[in-house]
Amino acid sequence: MRNRSLLILTAVVTTGALTLTACGSRDDDKKSDSGGGKTTVVIGIDAPLTGSLSALGQGIKNSVDLAAKTATKENVVPGVEFKVESFDDQALPASGQTNATKLVGNKDVLGVVGPLNSGVAQSMQGVFERADLTLVSPANTNPALSQGDDWGSGTKKRPFKTYFRTATTDVIQGKFAAQYLFNEAKKKKVFVVDDKQTYGAGLAAIFADEFKRLGGAIAGEDKVTVKTTDFAATADKVKESGADSVFFGGQYPEGGLLSDQVKKAGANIPTMGGDALYDPAFIKASGQSNDGDLATSVGYPIEQLPTAKKFIDGYKAGGYKDPYAAYGGYAYDAAWAIVQAVKSVVEANDGKVPSDARAKVTEAMSKVSFDGVTGKVSFDEFGDTTNKQLTVYTVENGAWKSIKNATFED
Repeated sequence: MRNRSLLILTAVVTTGALTLTACGSRDDDKKSDSGGGKTTVVIGIDAPLTGSLSALGQGIKNSVDLAAKTATKENVVPGVEFKVESFDDQALPASGQTNATKLVGNKDVLGVVGPLNSGVAQSMQGVFERADLTLVSPANTNPALSQGDDWGSGTKKRPFKTYFRTATTDVIQGKFAAQYLFNEAKKKKVFVVDDKQTYGAGLAAIFADEFKRLGGAIAGEDKVTVKTTDFAATADKVKESGADSVFFGGQYPEGGLLSDQVKKAGANIPTMGGDALYDPAFIKASGQSNDGDLATSVGYPIEQLPTAKKFIDGYKAGGYKDPYAAYGGYAYDAAWAIVQAVKSVVEANDGKVPSDARAKVTEAMSKVSFDGVTGKVSFDEFGDTTNKQLTVYTVENGAWKSIKNATFED
């Protein structure tokens, strides 16, 4: 799926954020009535705003809203007011595809931030590609989204030129998790479970391959179903396998329950997962102590970064009800990348938004580069972030605590 990375806000949010410019008036359109005769430019949002993953989705929505308001307040683009239009995908691919069609239908939308889930992104990409509309995910981690279905065999081909992301891929996260569990946590026999979804199954497979390459053993494997609450059968398999750890490819609602039931089955071993486990709700889902459980996440902890201070302060001042959560910093940077691209397009068109702005914004995204909340924001030839910083977290005294920050090197 998903989860995070944060680093250099000072340079951009004090300089980049102050110098970013986006749009003037569209060549062939009248100015929207947004007050003061300003032109309205919309940044779309797609995320799960209701349901079990809504805490993450609301954090994404609010962070994009903050970026839009900041750009307008600081007059980043003279004569332009940035607004947002958000849609709830409920973590369902079909809903995401419907939302994509709606966003494409609004001519003022020049870029979209989202979605949270890789499976939802798969359903949306074709819609945005046909409309030349940029999509920037702050959370997707499945490699196939940007490198094609044959990426695992070494054949990488970008499927959609409109797709970008500010979160690193599971190729990096899965290997990073395996290396930590084997080399530093000293676990040698892991039981691997996944939720059969695009994100979870992909992450688990990459983790397992790397763990075996390092010399570790796979004690067993099993699959569970999303929204299931009874994992007793899987927990018994874990106990009987003699595994010294569990790796779960999936999200926190199921992950927390799995960890709980593994311990209730008598296997007092840690459960590890990816960024989709790194949320307080993972701990709340378990009736047993989660101390010792592990999760990786993209990027460094935002609260530890002085460069993220303006974002954190701005979020608090914004009065948002929900926390920015795991992907807030990435969502802000995704929105700011769109603003950067629009700025480039407008400057090349005498201060106006051209009639083919969407296509030109997509083209400009490949050249975007700035110091953001999550670190250096730029994209490679596949649209993937160039930022490869990751963190390992553990549960300690009922709360997540970072225990390792590193830049991944294969």
